[in-house]
Amino acid sequence: MKKVILVLLISSFAFAQQTKRKLVWEENFNKKTLNEKVWNFELGDGCPNLCGWGNNERQIYTKNNHEFKDGNLVIEARKEGEKYTSTKITTKGKKEFKYGRIEARAKLPIGHGLWPAFWMLGANIDEVKWPKTGEIDILEYIGRDPHMVYTTLHTQDSHGNTINTKRTEFPTIEEGYHVYAIEWDKDKIEFYVDTTLVYTFNPENKNEDTWPFDKPFYIIVNLAIGGNFGGPEVDDSVLPQKYYVDYVRVYQ
Repeated sequence: MKKVILVLLISSFAFAQQTKRKLVWEENFNKKTLNEKVWNFELGDGCPNLCGWGNNERQIYTKNNHEFKDGNLVIEARKEGEKYTSTKITTKGKKEFKYGRIEARAKLPIGHGLWPAFWMLGANIDEVKWPKTGEIDILEYIGRDPHMVYTTLHTQDSHGNTINTKRTEFPTIEEGYHVYAIEWDKDKIEFYVDTTLVYTFNPENKNEDTWPFDKPFYIIVNLAIGGNFGGPEVDDSVLPQKYYVDYVRVYQ
C-alpha cells in the first residue's frame, strides 16, 4: 500500500512539473470539522426548486453523514428508516478556479445504486442556469456498472445530454485509492485516472454553447444514491457504504 501511495504522489508531482504548474490550493481534510470558510454543505432533497437534484436521486443530504478520519473526508451513504441519507459539499462562492490541474485522491464505495462523484460547475450558474453554465465531471462511478469510470462534460450545445463523455474500464478501480484529475487550459480539457489519459475534449468550434469552460468553476464532492444514472434501484443490503476523499488539489 505504501508503494502505491508513493507512486500516486510521484505521478501527481510529475504532472505538475511537466506542465510547470504550481500548487495554488489544497484541501487535506485533516481537521475535525469541515472548513466552512472554503466549503458549503448542500442540504435536503433539492425541493422545491430541483427535487431529486434534477436526476430523481433518492438521498437527502445532511451534515451528519460524514466524518474526518485519518486525513480523509469520509462520506457515508445510509438507509435510515425509509430514507436514504448522504453528504454533499461545494466550494461555490468561496473557491473558484479557471484552468489548471484539478485532482482528488479517493477510494470508492461499492454497491448497486451508489453514485460517488468529484465534479465542477460554472460559477455563473445562478445567472445563466444549467447546462449553459457548463459541467465538468472529473469522476463519476456507479455501482451498477462495476470497474468503469465515467468522465463527462455537459454544455448547452449538447442540451445537457451525456454525449461528450468516456466510459473507461479499470478492473481494480474499486481497490484502494486512485487519483482523478483534469488538465484544463483555454483549448482543451484532458481527463486522467492515475497516470492514464482517458478522454480529451477539444471542440473545433468554440463558443458559449460548445465551450463554456473559459470562466471560473467551483468544486463539488458528493455521494448520490439512486437516480437516473446511479439507479434507480438501490441494493439496501450493501448500506452503509463509505466514500473516502484523501485530498483535493489545484495546480496552476
